[in-house]
Amino acid sequence: MARCTAPVHGHRTASGAANCPACGGRYGRSYGGYGGYGSHTPSPYSPSPPRSIGSSGGLSRSAKPRWSKPGSSVWYTPAEVQALTPIRRSVETRTPAPDIRDVFLCHAWDDRGGAAKELHDLLEARGVSVWFSEKDVLLGSSLLREIDKGLAKSRVGIVLVTPSFLSRVRGEGIADKELSALLARDLLVPIVHNTTYEALRDVSPLLGSRSGLSTAEDPMDDVAAKLAELVAL
Repeated sequence: MARCTAPVHGHRTASGAANCPACGGRYGRSYGGYGGYGSHTPSPYSPSPPRSIGSSGGLSRSAKPRWSKPGSSVWYTPAEVQALTPIRRSVETRTPAPDIRDVFLCHAWDDRGGAAKELHDLLEARGVSVWFSEKDVLLGSSLLREIDKGLAKSRVGIVLVTPSFLSRVRGEGIADKELSALLARDLLVPIVHNTTYEALRDVSPLLGSRSGLSTAEDPMDDVAAKLAELVAL
């Protein structure tokens, strides 16, 4: 009967185990011919979706929603797909109307030339029509009336949640009135930027209970790409 060589030579490598007269057959089946793990290791050349480390520490970028176009390079977390699916369903079933916008962009006044303008420009560059107060409210018009009209003629509302936005909502300014109208429609995607969902929940538990997108997980350009796919028909 063959004797194991581990007590003398050790089995620290695949080749050492394979050369053992007692263990070689067993280890030869478990290890690949080049010291790998055989069929248990996926080929490095096999195509797979890009994945990133999520906030929980796990690999998260692995999902595609049914509305993604063939060849799309945008990947989602399963939680994002789940959150956006009912909004996409509403987009698909809503009756077309003249002059309808794809997106109503709710933002704080202080962000109008910064993050809000950046998101607006990224969306329009992707062919998304955006209601944006900086261009859609004419001088001398009633801001609240124009907001009401914009909401009525938009498929989806997005709320750009920033530190400035949270401050405005605490003060019950215009952003708070826009938010109330958007929450009533239930077609709302919060975009958290330079803050957290925890901070949002402290100010607006109802909005904070909605899942959306975050620039802590994706750059603003990727957030715009996901919104563009969401409203594309």
